[in-house]
Amino acid sequence: MTINVQPGARRGKVLLVDDQQANLRLMHQILADEYELFVATGGAQALELCERSAPDLVLLDVVMPGLDGLEVCRRLKQSPDTRGIAVIFVTAGTTPEEENACWEAGGADFVTKPVNPLTLRHRVRAHLQLKQYVDALHALAFVDGLTGIANRRHLNERLEIEWRRCLRSGMPLAALMIDVDFFKRYNDRYGHQAGDDCLKRVAGALSSAMQRAGDLAARYGGEEFLCLLPETDATAARALAERVEQAVRDLAIEHLDSATAPVVTVSVGVAVMCPLQDDAPATLLQRADAALYQAKQLGRGQVVIASDQD
Repeated sequence: MTINVQPGARRGKVLLVDDQQANLRLMHQILADEYELFVATGGAQALELCERSAPDLVLLDVVMPGLDGLEVCRRLKQSPDTRGIAVIFVTAGTTPEEENACWEAGGADFVTKPVNPLTLRHRVRAHLQLKQYVDALHALAFVDGLTGIANRRHLNERLEIEWRRCLRSGMPLAALMIDVDFFKRYNDRYGHQAGDDCLKRVAGALSSAMQRAGDLAARYGGEEFLCLLPETDATAARALAERVEQAVRDLAIEHLDSATAPVVTVSVGVAVMCPLQDDAPATLLQRADAALYQAKQLGRGQVVIASDQD
């Protein structure tokens, strides 16, 4: 297995956290040419920025009024959404007890004040390169081997993350459950190699239909796919589902044993929920699956939204 990581291919996102403007200016001068930098002047602001748009790395002052750096790091490591962010403490402490406190809070490294520019650059570069390798391995583990889109494991992880995010924001989360119509008949007539090629082309059509960076198309299993659409209401989810259904039909893959059309088609079940504290993410998938069942009962090759069947 070869992992292709190009150092510097993407400007890493680094959050600088310090209550002293002079320290922020110094670190900014040292790192600005290489990285995309964000600044927070306190612990609460740093947590808010990390939850809103997770950086690749945090340079975190230890001693700050209010939430100190150690507590900020502990909270980052307690949250599933932010625990993967590496933290380098920037500290004036030199005793073993102070160093131990940084490690015990969850820090990945630390640099001492006054900051040595060369040391800071090398520490930041090393941790960002390590993150690139970890991200590359993560991507390999979360990609479906046949179709090249997200696999079930990736879908489950993203569902949990997006569910919590929409729970906090009060925004809706939509899911499209998609099934290739009469796929067993397709395999029986055209062979399994043609079946694999068909699934790859369908996956490509779904992936191309995703319009935003946060939308996810995944292989759910066999000939089933699922699209996860954060912050998407019923109207937008229906429109995207209809585009997906038409995009697959437009592939014009011959399917002479289909009872729906002479080409490959899909049935799509749509569900939309505003997550509540007492709900579980699986409820969204169950509703989408129920809508998919209804689409099949109505003749396949069409879209049904969960509210329609209600």
